[in-house]
Amino acid sequence: MAAPLDVLVVGAGPTGLALAAQLRSYDTGFRIVDRSPDRVRESRALAIQPRTLEMLNGFGVTERLVERGNPAVQLRMHLPRGVAVQLPLFDIGFQDTPYPYLLFLSQAETERVLTEHLSQQDVPVERGTELLRLERESGLVKCRLRRRDGTEETVSARYVVGCDGAHSRVRSQAGIDFEGYAYPQTFLLADLEVDGLEQGAAHTFMTEIGMLFFFPLGSPATWRMLAMWPKDAPDTEVTLDLLQGVVDRYADERLVLRDPVWMTDFRIHNRGAVSHRAGRCFLAGDAAHIHSPAGAQGMNTGIQDALNLGWKLAFVCRGAAPGALLETYEAERAPIGHSVLRFTDRAFTIGTSHHPLIRLARARLAPRLAPLALRADGLRGRVFRTVSELGIHYRSSPLSTIGPRPPRKGPRAGDRLPDLPRGIQALAAAPGFHLLLAGPPRLWGDRRTGPLLHGREGLVSVHHLDTHNPWPDVAHGLVRPDGYLGYAALGTGSQGLHAYLDQWLPT
Repeated sequence: MAAPLDVLVVGAGPTGLALAAQLRSYDTGFRIVDRSPDRVRESRALAIQPRTLEMLNGFGVTERLVERGNPAVQLRMHLPRGVAVQLPLFDIGFQDTPYPYLLFLSQAETERVLTEHLSQQDVPVERGTELLRLERESGLVKCRLRRRDGTEETVSARYVVGCDGAHSRVRSQAGIDFEGYAYPQTFLLADLEVDGLEQGAAHTFMTEIGMLFFFPLGSPATWRMLAMWPKDAPDTEVTLDLLQGVVDRYADERLVLRDPVWMTDFRIHNRGAVSHRAGRCFLAGDAAHIHSPAGAQGMNTGIQDALNLGWKLAFVCRGAAPGALLETYEAERAPIGHSVLRFTDRAFTIGTSHHPLIRLARARLAPRLAPLALRADGLRGRVFRTVSELGIHYRSSPLSTIGPRPPRKGPRAGDRLPDLPRGIQALAAAPGFHLLLAGPPRLWGDRRTGPLLHGREGLVSVHHLDTHNPWPDVAHGLVRPDGYLGYAALGTGSQGLHAYLDQWLPT
């Protein structure tokens, strides 16, 4: 039998592909399999948040995503009688990111870019390969796989990660419950062309019977249409005529739909796994949480799950970190998943409820009050930092340690490393930990850093900051491989940092 893998990744959607890219960057032994014979061709998820673009930048794929996407920054909110209100998106509170926009790009294109990256790294994506069952045995997980030609094989892995979606085989085989409910509404989804719709913006039509959205995609079609199936509409096959009839009911303007690439109807669920881990089996993305598309959180949360977990698996598998490092995945990502479920549920309820008061507020009050509320820079900044996921932090994580003299200004332990001054994120983008030393170079030397790095060569890179200083004082911080600060302190004293490294990167 072949030697055990370090990691078996089950599922080759955006979450699994991102995990594979990170594992490859650490030369971890893994395979990635997916039961589908090919990657998706239709655009399910449709937008990439700024934080996701930041985290993918370390693999060199972000610029390719940006080149293929549409950084739309305006929302047209259409009111009754042909009135349209223009709302700015992502125009404030984003001075600390190189990607201050929501990038509209189909899931099909996102998967294409990630798959091309893996191919260039000589990583095959084994499509048409299904996980049948798994068994935990002697510190390994034995996995039975079946290929599209019917042949089967048994693979042993130290860890298995289920990135295999809402009907996750890994989750069911690991015995992890998936709790929640389905919403009663049915939705319509299509990628197509629309005549009469202004390009370069996202559009929403808010009415008492529901909401209609058009998002700019570019590929595989110019527009993504999303609408709630009217409650009194007949239950029939989804056709272009049906979609046109729905649009005619929602929009006062004359919009003509044509040339659909694909169209479907679907139901939305709000469900979460009771745990992100069972022994040597982990869950990420839709296998761990599914919810409404409100706020474009789903794919982004999944990719960030993967990039939180991948480096931890890599360090543990190579013996550079203790097994306790893997326990921080649940501690850090489960609260994020729960928060996304709550946020999307509230937004979905407001957007779809048939309660008379909510319908009135949605159609009459919200379109008029929203522009006034969003004129407040502070409120708009907070809202957009939440939606963009730039506000995610791990301050309460076991991996976040406040030094004996925490910085009074600038990022704290558990915070994402901001790109202020511009370029510091790129400085710390390579795989591994990054030790940032702020202050005059004469204060730092081998005498101070040498003992810290002894036995950790190749795991920690040192950067003497000059213009790239996120702190106004002499300080030092340790940036984790996923771009969050694990440790931060003022001054040049290294005792606290030494203790942190001894705990998480023991020599």
